[in-house]
Amino acid sequence: MRIFERPASLSAVSLLFAAYTVLAFHLPFFSHLTANLDGGFNAVVLFVSAAILLFALDFLLYYLLLWCFRTVGKCIVAFTLFGDAVMLYFVNDYEVLVTDEMMGNVFNTQYSEASGFFSMAFVLYVLVLCVLPCIYLFRRKIEYGSWKKFLTGAGIAMASILAVAFGNMKNWPWIDRNSTELGSLLMPWSYIVNSFRYWDAEKKRNVKEIPLPDPTSVSDGNEVVVLMIGESLRRDRVSYYGYSRETNPYTAGDGVKAYVAEASATYTTAGVRAILEPKETAELYEILPNYLQRAGVDVSWRTSNWGEPPVHTDKYYHKADLKKRFPGADDAYDGILLEGLAEDIAASASGKVFVVIHGYTNHGPAYFSNYPPQFEVFTPVCRTVEMSKADKAELDNAYDNSVVYTDFLIHSVIETVRQSGRRGCVLFVSDHGESLGENNLYMHGVPMAMAPKEQIEIPFLVWTTDGQYRTLESVGQHHVFHSVLRFMGIESPALDPEKSVFE
Repeated sequence: MRIFERPASLSAVSLLFAAYTVLAFHLPFFSHLTANLDGGFNAVVLFVSAAILLFALDFLLYYLLLWCFRTVGKCIVAFTLFGDAVMLYFVNDYEVLVTDEMMGNVFNTQYSEASGFFSMAFVLYVLVLCVLPCIYLFRRKIEYGSWKKFLTGAGIAMASILAVAFGNMKNWPWIDRNSTELGSLLMPWSYIVNSFRYWDAEKKRNVKEIPLPDPTSVSDGNEVVVLMIGESLRRDRVSYYGYSRETNPYTAGDGVKAYVAEASATYTTAGVRAILEPKETAELYEILPNYLQRAGVDVSWRTSNWGEPPVHTDKYYHKADLKKRFPGADDAYDGILLEGLAEDIAASASGKVFVVIHGYTNHGPAYFSNYPPQFEVFTPVCRTVEMSKADKAELDNAYDNSVVYTDFLIHSVIETVRQSGRRGCVLFVSDHGESLGENNLYMHGVPMAMAPKEQIEIPFLVWTTDGQYRTLESVGQHHVFHSVLRFMGIESPALDPEKSVFE
């Protein structure tokens, strides 16, 4: 085509892609901006200023990348267009905000989870919004011009950005109040900036694990504790908390104690850490399994999930490891995490055994694929990963079926512990809740400051062989650490008896 034979100036290409980025990827941004403006002339000024600022920022980004890196710069621009398309898909279909917490979810997601989001809509987003403009970008010859032209173009862009920024000084308080939501919808700035924010925070938190004080005494008891860390199970879908559907038919006769609880975060890595650490802190303290192992407890970890802090035990089994140990087991569901559990407990020579089972059953968007067919008790079920297009009743059915399967797993663990001959305890705590379309939100990951109750309110279920519990109005994820130490008879300066569900 002749258009590709004629070279285009660097300014023209940068202007074209800046305009394309503003128009193609920022409808959610402008929709949110408009919804939060009070109207009047100042609202018009803010809207126009935002459009100019976005255009100037994107122009400057592409201008610098293409000038400084030429062909490599084109590759980087293509990468940002891919990121823009993917993030726009999630913003539109799952109503997510691209925050540092959400980027933490991205970096801690494995292929098995990510593949659950693939759909024809996802492919179309990438093809239309990324691949087509990239074909133009790589085929179009660019005339880069002189240093003088480059500096002039960069200077005009910078001047425009500064003029808009300082021309809206009176609106800075309003912008600051809405910065989290608006900033999370800016492409590609949201995921670039928040990726650096996430990794910087992780670097600071994980520099060194701070050891806890040595235990002062360990009882001679013969105990086994199984901690089941749930994934995305919200409290109001559990029968123990008043849900009208029977989603706990298997544990109904087990004498389970249900505590009202809230999560400390709305994403897996922070939620799991809160379950395992002794207190709310920005520092990385020695987590529960590591501390128990140092105290002489036989510790093992079984998981089909990820996102936990560093676990120091040789008995770490991902479901792939359990599949190797038990080739005949079905590894399609979390039931595989229970394979050989009774035998491992019986074979332990330690007086105290602690097992963590970190499952995946209630994680979306493909809830229908997380449980065996015989647990499909509520029908019909949603079988699409495009949750915003799903029938709400069908989505609820699929999710509720996953809750029933979770209840079956809890009951199975209770039976295993009951038959072990040891004084036993089973705790089930979810890492966070889950949105299923309420307020047009899906799944989880909304920052705590604005998170809906569906993503915060979680089940905290406890079963023991002796049925002895404290009566507490509410608990949190940090109660787990202290409850396990108390049940196992481990005295320590790190133990806070007020945060134990046991006397």
